[in-house]
Amino acid sequence: MRFAEVSGSRVREEGTLKLAVPRGALFEGTLDLLDRVGVETGELRGESRSLVFVAGGLVLVTMRPSDVPTYVEAGAADLGITGKDVLLEQSDRAVYELLDLGYGACRLVVAGRKDDQSLGEAERRLGSVRIATKYPRIATRHFEQSGRQAEVVEVKGSVELAPLVGLADGIVDLVDTGRTLEQNALEVREEITRCTARLVANRVAHKLRAAEVDALTERIKGAVRR
Repeated sequence: MRFAEVSGSRVREEGTLKLAVPRGALFEGTLDLLDRVGVETGELRGESRSLVFVAGGLVLVTMRPSDVPTYVEAGAADLGITGKDVLLEQSDRAVYELLDLGYGACRLVVAGRKDDQSLGEAERRLGSVRIATKYPRIATRHFEQSGRQAEVVEVKGSVELAPLVGLADGIVDLVDTGRTLEQNALEVREEITRCTARLVANRVAHKLRAAEVDALTERIKGAVRR
């Protein structure tokens, strides 16, 4: 098997295409899309603890959505599916964004406590706000681009906790229905952007295996339109 190694990306020039499949919130939507493309996903929907599957002429590698750009950039997967929020947070990853897949729609927002003016008061009194988030780069860019100062605190767990116990004045987080915010007495103050699932490709594979990548992309594009 031959490999092409370009700028840290090690891509197979032959063999079965590898697609990185996101576990978590995008998993079911991704499997539904693959079914429409003609890729059998029964084994992935089962109770198997395997991380790698062969189906529909593809090797499907399952992983956390946040890991997809890493694997695709390095050439460990030729293509991958992840959320736009991940791509915005990891904007330094050298991958091509090929398609907006439409599912997994949600919003990246700034939120604060209901009926609480801490966000505005901190900005007026201190000239800065403290924001807790799993998206430190997105949060920093948002406040810089709007001409405001923010001390951004990165958290890994339930970000909604931060304003409730005084760690932060507000949060930047991904919101679907808004139910989690409501249950924690939080409310949306600003919308940063809307996010959906995206198809991305390794830059070298996109060139060296253009016919295969383009063919799969067209199949997926057709399935998205249905």
